[in-house]
Amino acid sequence: MEYGILIAFFIGVTIPLRILFGCDKKRIEEIGKDKELDDIAKKYPNNIDICKEYLQMLNNSSVKIEEDKNATNSLYMAISNKIIIADVKESFTRIQTIAHECLHSIQNRKILLFNFIYSNIYMLYFIIISILAIYKVLPYKMMFLAILIMGGFLYYLVRSYLENDAMIKARFLAKEYMENKKISSQKEINRMIDKFDKLNDIGIRATNYALCISVIIEILIFCIICLIK
Repeated sequence: MEYGILIAFFIGVTIPLRILFGCDKKRIEEIGKDKELDDIAKKYPNNIDICKEYLQMLNNSSVKIEEDKNATNSLYMAISNKIIIADVKESFTRIQTIAHECLHSIQNRKILLFNFIYSNIYMLYFIIISILAIYKVLPYKMMFLAILIMGGFLYYLVRSYLENDAMIKARFLAKEYMENKKISSQKEINRMIDKFDKLNDIGIRATNYALCISVIIEILIFCIICLIK
C-alpha cells in the first residue's frame, strides 16, 4: 500500500515540476536555429582552435581536446581531463557550447571527481537493489528506498551545481572571447549574446528538470518493483 502511495506522490510531483521549470524542448530548438547567426559563427576558427583559445583565457591549457564527429553532445571528462567536442560546426551555439565545457575543466576538481565517482556508485546501487528486489532477496525495502531517495537528492544537488555554474558563466566567457577576436561587430556580438541569454533561460531550467526527473524515474522504478514483487 505504501509503495502505491509513493508512486502516486512522485508521479504527481512531476506535473508541478514541469510547470515550474517550464521545460520546452521545441522552443529551445527554435531559438537555436538562426541562419544569420550561423553565418556569423562560421567566420570564427574551427572548434578545436576555439577550445584551445578558451583554455588559454582560463589559464588551463593542459586539457586534452578531441573532436568526435559521431557525438551529439560535447563533454568534459574529469578523470582523463579531456574535452570531447561534438560535431557542431554549422551552429552559432558552438561558441557558447565549447565555452561551457572549458569552464567545467576549471571547476573544483574535488567536486568534479566526487560527481564522477558518486554518480557511478549511485547508479550501481540502484541497479543492485532493483535486481535484489526482483528476486525477492532484499530485506527492509523501505530502508533501501529511503537511501535511494536521499542518494538521488545528493546526486541532483552536485550535478545541478556543476551544470548551472558552467551554463551561467559560458555566456560571459563567449562574449569576452568574441570581443577579443574582433571578428564580429559589437552589434553582431550583442545579437548573439541575446540569443545565448534566451537559450540559457530555458536551457538551465530544462537541465534541472531533466536531472530531477531522472532521479524520480529511478525511485518510481524501484517502487513499482517492490509493489509487484
